Amino acid sequence: MPTFLPRDEDFHPIPALRLKPGGAHALAVGDASARNAAAFSADTRVIAVHSDVPAFLRTGDAAVEAAASDHFLPAGTYLYLSVGESRRNGRHSHIAALAADQTPGTLHVSEME
Repeated sequence: MPTFLPRDEDFHPIPALRLKPGGAHALAVGDASARNAAAFSADTRVIAVHSDVPAFLRTGDAAVEAAASDHFLPAGTYLYLSVGESRRNGRHSHIAALAADQTPGTLHVSEME
């Protein structure tokens, strides 16, 4: 399969992406769902997330809300997520977060390219 990823000494692709300039977001995580105010760039397909508190996450459109039944992100975990492509199953432009234990914190989101 063709790829533009860098390769290691054995010519295996290295899943490496760089931080997109202007693609940093910070969400206040608390006892109510919060989402990024600005949509992800139209060409963003991957985001990286890190939260300093345990949180529930959901990606979606500008109206997305996180709930306690959504995906769990432990505090201190760095995770890469696909937001999709517009030509396939649609694309998610926002992420929402809800504190898992009502402790306030911050979810940092980086758009990757």
